[in-house]
Amino acid sequence: MLDTTFYVACLKLTGRRCLVVGAGDVGLEKIEGLLACDARVDVIAPEACAGVLDLVSSGDVRWTRRDFEPGDLEGRFLAIAATSDTETNIAVFEEAERRSMLCNVVDVPPLCSFILPAIVRCGPIAIAISTAGASPALAKRMKREIAALYGAEHAELAVLLNDARKWAKSTLPTYADRRDFFEAIVNGDPDPIALLRAGDRAAVDRLIAERRAAAEAALV
Repeated sequence: MLDTTFYVACLKLTGRRCLVVGAGDVGLEKIEGLLACDARVDVIAPEACAGVLDLVSSGDVRWTRRDFEPGDLEGRFLAIAATSDTETNIAVFEEAERRSMLCNVVDVPPLCSFILPAIVRCGPIAIAISTAGASPALAKRMKREIAALYGAEHAELAVLLNDARKWAKSTLPTYADRRDFFEAIVNGDPDPIALLRAGDRAAVDRLIAERRAAAEAALV
């Protein structure tokens, strides 16, 4: 797998049907990751851990209590196999391959058409860390270190800049104009991240307003 160059992408799973085969602690982790992205999650497993049962009881997950069978991938967007049974994992992967579906078999990189990176999430920001399957432990260490560098102030700035996007698209005529506007805020002086770390949200609002005024004046 270290010779494989992965195409890194962010999947939009909202409302999409995803299947997790296996409902133990590992399956629960994968289910929670899918639910965090607003996927419609179905689970197939003969038994389920307490955490999965809680999600079933709350209506967040639909559980089919049996082993995986051919045809279970019909209508699914992606599948994750999280069982301790090698034959089941291979069966899920092979059926997914026949259907040209995305499939991940947990901790078996050769049986994956995609792998799951470690994720640092804060508000709208998600940072993915991948070692191409070589060392999940290293990815977890990097996740901790990155989380210490990028936090709530970055998420808050992302929200503020998103609020300015509609104005920028309707006012600034070219991509270069919009790029320069946002880069002047993000990389300018004063530093908006430093201001937010100091708790000075009002100063960031003023900074954005000043940059807007300057951009509008340049168009005259």
